[in-house]
Amino acid sequence: MRLFLGVDGGQSSTTALVGDGEGRVLGVGRAGPCNHAGTAEGRDKFTSAISGSVRAALAEVGAPDGRFEVACLGLSGGAADKDILARQIVPAEKYFITHDALIALAGATAGEPGIVAIAGTGSIAFGRSADGRTARAGGWGYVFGDEGGAFDLVRQALRAALRHEEGWGPATAMRTALLEATGAHDANDLLHRFYASEYPRARVASFARLVDDAARAGDVVARDILNWGAQALATLTGAVRRQLFPAGARARVSYAGGTFQSAMLLERYRMLVELEEGNCVAAPEYGSAAGALIEAYRAANVKCTLKNVPEDIFNKYE
Repeated sequence: MRLFLGVDGGQSSTTALVGDGEGRVLGVGRAGPCNHAGTAEGRDKFTSAISGSVRAALAEVGAPDGRFEVACLGLSGGAADKDILARQIVPAEKYFITHDALIALAGATAGEPGIVAIAGTGSIAFGRSADGRTARAGGWGYVFGDEGGAFDLVRQALRAALRHEEGWGPATAMRTALLEATGAHDANDLLHRFYASEYPRARVASFARLVDDAARAGDVVARDILNWGAQALATLTGAVRRQLFPAGARARVSYAGGTFQSAMLLERYRMLVELEEGNCVAAPEYGSAAGALIEAYRAANVKCTLKNVPEDIFNKYE
């Protein structure tokens, strides 16, 4: 049996999909995060996540010692420090080891040309044209970029709370929501907590739902933050479009990441992107793991449509 592998190696979890030669998904495996491999501890976690997810997927296939015709691994943070290690872990005839933005695009558009805006903890826009050219905008981290990502939304919410406490900003329900969610005494106390190690970026970013809750309840400051986030993500999308698609040409645009679970932000983003002639915003077809499997088939020049894809792989937010 011909076997193909797609792996989404992310900051929060790792998912492996095994498919046959006709696009049918035969097995799914899941494990922990694998986004760092620069230290001994990071390499151990990476090895455990990749090997564990692949073994679990192969067990569902009934081929624990299976070897893949092509293995595509899309890895958070890129492949620079993980390529050699991944090849040692996964048995395959051919490898395509890449970054997570490419497999997110492949999943969102089912392998078709287009652009994806990714807004999870951070943010980036990535695209690929019909002739295979790629381009990106954003993705420069929480200090110098990641506009419109969940961490950025929470950062702005805390800044708004601080401004109110200092007497130079309007009141916002986000202040009370953040204090209640964290147990902080005031915005200054919360600021110092967010600087501490017990609040890593992903944990801070998880409070972005409070911004959305406040905006839906009518909080003007929260609504402005979401609108700004949508504008930033639309700007990144436009920058990628100009690098890849002629003016007025049709371009499929999709999205991925938990920030887009905000209906208010998503609708604002859709409206702004579709102001540009040719853009059409559509919900993602699949998540990143399915995108990695699609890229494995592409690397083998196998033309097929995915079948038997698990429900939770469709339209998955990471």
